[in-house]
Amino acid sequence: MKEPLAFDTAMATIRDCCRLLPADAVDLAHAAGRVLAEPVAAPRPLPPFDNAGMDGFALRWSSDLAAGSELAVTAEQAAGDGIAGQAADACSIMTGARLPDGLDTVVPVEDCRVLSRDEDARPTRIALAAMPAAGQYVRRAGSDVAPGQHVLAAGTRLDQEALLVLRGIGLRQVRVRRRPRLALACTGRELVDADGAELAPGQIANTNGPYLERLLADAGADVVERVTVSDSAEALAPVLARWLADGIELVVTTGAVSMGRYDFVPEVLASLGADVRFHSLRMRPGRPLLFATAGRGSLLFGLPGNPISSAIGARFFVDAAIRAMAGRAAEIPVPLPLAEEVRKKPGVRLVQKAALALSADGRLSVRLLAGQESFRTAPMLEARAWAMLPEADTHLPAGRLVAVHPLRPGTPTCFEASIA
Repeated sequence: MKEPLAFDTAMATIRDCCRLLPADAVDLAHAAGRVLAEPVAAPRPLPPFDNAGMDGFALRWSSDLAAGSELAVTAEQAAGDGIAGQAADACSIMTGARLPDGLDTVVPVEDCRVLSRDEDARPTRIALAAMPAAGQYVRRAGSDVAPGQHVLAAGTRLDQEALLVLRGIGLRQVRVRRRPRLALACTGRELVDADGAELAPGQIANTNGPYLERLLADAGADVVERVTVSDSAEALAPVLARWLADGIELVVTTGAVSMGRYDFVPEVLASLGADVRFHSLRMRPGRPLLFATAGRGSLLFGLPGNPISSAIGARFFVDAAIRAMAGRAAEIPVPLPLAEEVRKKPGVRLVQKAALALSADGRLSVRLLAGQESFRTAPMLEARAWAMLPEADTHLPAGRLVAVHPLRPGTPTCFEASIA
């Protein structure tokens, strides 16, 4: 076996093997979670017209206006009304309504006194309580987004906030990268797929399969198939061969990648002509993770069977491939201080289940959880992040900055900082 790779070297190896996927045009209704293939510029302004920011009266400002000035109210404009030309007097107007042509200032209802009304109780004459500021309470066309303004860059993953803006500027479709197809095989005769099933001696529930399927779909993959196979090369080989023949971009297995008698995944990959790029990392959990290329450009990830090792392998290494195939930049961790000191052995990166701690004075830190063994899943109930402890360090005092990643991949959250 080759020398174990450093975490960052393994990541770079994976990204170097990824090819950018083709782009499709999709309606905004189906674009959530997709990644832009090209930048977006606004085809029209947002707001699309000057409109009232308050219920009140629109008027043409002049320096002659003052407290007590009286104006006739000769029109009414509600949200949704079209163009109304008016160059003099005042217009009763509602929040969001288009400002009539010739008028440029809105006086709120509470800053006016109604002097008279018509038979339908509409104001016909008002008096100003104070001198208005020119242009007050008017939302100008393009003040949110100007026409032609660069809105989103290629490689942006579209969340609901992005779609909110794209709808506002009048887009119906966007060009996005095709999602990489992903197939997942869980190996182990001990695995039971049915939730809540009675377990025979030696059996365990297959927690990896459903967890990884959802995690990798959230990361942006199109999970086309998930299977469970027994502990034999004869059972796994035809499944992987079929996926490679179909050109599945990402093939993921769990279990059978270490050095035991039933760790047959390397043997199967060799029989399929795969090129193993690495099969050991200076990382825990997840040291025996395997990465290979085969078929028509398929990437193969052999994840360890322990659930936390498997989760870490998918969260970081498979997700790195999904990001690269979509044209997204490599993930940037957030540096946060450790809440407590940590001691570790040198020469290995520790990926630790972690929670976030907020002090009374508003300082955010990362707290490592008890139960870091790769078989322990209960700490995941409290975990909100992964904390990376560097290879070389043996003692990290409280307050030392470490790289922190959100627990799951996907769209940005408030936890993910913007890097200036």
